[in-house]
Amino acid sequence: MDMTVLQRYATYLLVLLAVSSCVFIIVRLLQTFSLEYADKMHRNAKSKTMANGIGYFINKAKLLQIQFSCGLLLAGVFIAILLVCGVNSIVLIALLGIGVFVIGVALPYLYFARKVKKRAEEFNASILELSMGLTSGLRAGQALPQAIELFARRTSGVLKDELMIVIREYRLGVELSEALQHMYDRLPGEDLQLLIISIKLTSQSGGSLMDVLQKITQTIRSRTEFNQKLMGLTAQGRFEALAMSLAPLLAFLLLFAVNNELMLPLVQTGIGWCAIGVMLTLETIGYVVIRMIVDVKV
Repeated sequence: MDMTVLQRYATYLLVLLAVSSCVFIIVRLLQTFSLEYADKMHRNAKSKTMANGIGYFINKAKLLQIQFSCGLLLAGVFIAILLVCGVNSIVLIALLGIGVFVIGVALPYLYFARKVKKRAEEFNASILELSMGLTSGLRAGQALPQAIELFARRTSGVLKDELMIVIREYRLGVELSEALQHMYDRLPGEDLQLLIISIKLTSQSGGSLMDVLQKITQTIRSRTEFNQKLMGLTAQGRFEALAMSLAPLLAFLLLFAVNNELMLPLVQTGIGWCAIGVMLTLETIGYVVIRMIVDVKV
């Protein structure tokens, strides 16, 4: 191998090590100065924030540290790849590095936002089980608070956690309907709202709560079955959206492996990067449009 090539790769390696060292030092400084801020936010966190939202999974100061670290890491790696590919334009490297940094900052937030959404979906999927459990408890002669407590001890997961919060609030003197409303404020859902409204109206106007809950259970069961059928019918559209978005990337990697000289101008010239930017924009628009089409609200 030519000595010039070795020197160039050695230079790239030194740049990568220098960037990694700077990232490590900056992240350590951020961790040191944000400890007090993290403790303050943790002490002042309200129950709603902790029970619903990213704050349930991770402290906000910790999330900021992870976001900044991920952004710097991805930007440094991407800049090193550009240098290896022979991109020498400082302006182009700076613009692409900033873009990748923004993407890296967004990735941790999107990850925890997905966990929040998954938790809410798990909770909403268990409302039918809650309605059936309360109906069975009332049929057995239990009062509503007792039925909720006994059901909470039998169940598990997110529903158990939320119901135990309701029971604790009720024991501290909060009205049961108000405690249930607090649960809805933390994890809103149409089925839960229907259930809570039925309990409130029956408690205020009188009547058989067991009969009302039986009808509510049938309604929620019908809605659940319809939503499951709808998800099955739109599964193909969601898969097509993902496949169409990943197809250009897979084609690029395949062609780059077969004949890299043919694909190098795409990452070594300004026109090539403009073409990549246009492609990414169009692919993103196409993915969003397809997801909007298959995301049917009921």
